Amino acid sequence: MRPAPLPVRDGLGPARVRLHGGTVLTELTTRFGAAARAKVIAGEVVDADGVAVDGTTVLPAGASVYLYRDLPQEVPVPFGIEVLHRDDDIVVVDKPHFLATMPRGRHVAQTALVRLRRELDLPELSPAHRLDRLTAGVLLFTTRRELRGRYQTLFARGEVRKTYLARATVDPQLVLPQLVSNRIVKRRGQLQAVVVPGEPNAETLIELISPDGLYRLTPRTGRTHQLRLHMAGLGVPILGDSLYPNIVPVPDDDFSTPLQLLAQGIEFDDPITGSRREFISRREEGSL
Repeated sequence: MRPAPLPVRDGLGPARVRLHGGTVLTELTTRFGAAARAKVIAGEVVDADGVAVDGTTVLPAGASVYLYRDLPQEVPVPFGIEVLHRDDDIVVVDKPHFLATMPRGRHVAQTALVRLRRELDLPELSPAHRLDRLTAGVLLFTTRRELRGRYQTLFARGEVRKTYLARATVDPQLVLPQLVSNRIVKRRGQLQAVVVPGEPNAETLIELISPDGLYRLTPRTGRTHQLRLHMAGLGVPILGDSLYPNIVPVPDDDFSTPLQLLAQGIEFDDPITGSRREFISRREEGSL
């Protein structure tokens, strides 16, 4: 994809708007209101070549313009991000609970990506994979745009071994270890993912490794909410889960009950160096 014509500013790249076609000022005003109109008039909206549009600019359907969004009010996440490893190509961190991986919805500045771009002064930093906002643990970023695809491909192809730890209740009748395999669908606009009939697209090996309810989860796929849904489906939902099996509303400023799920480690063959890489969270099992 062609790079955006505006640079990253304060850790956040510009928003891209695909146009329906016609006069840009009229369309942006109709779609986004007076704030968007003001940005056009102020010369803060540019086309794909970086040229500022004005009140007379007409662009065809499918063309794109770029602008910096106005950030929403966000509750600061009061936890730091520990860097486990940093070199010229990648940054690996221990993401805290409650911090989204990258901007989405009402979480923009309070995300691991934006905070790390600011803290490390790496404007091209990009995640190679994602962790749920409520999941803590090992998260890998690439430092330059040209490297991103090679590391993302490792995760997309399932070539990264991922290990998680979770705490949940113990059911003496539950036979473990168990390989859970089913089909998961996450529909737009719905908070929960669901299991549906069809060819399996989600697979997790679940093991109880301590009688007090510590589980090791080894996913062989990476569907949204896969681990949380698989544990809940076995009747042992992860402690602190506000989505499975039931939705429990939690205010954004309530950090009292973290989801007891930790991305403990990842292991893979580095696509640049060819060497075997392994990164392990420094969080203690007792913190779950």
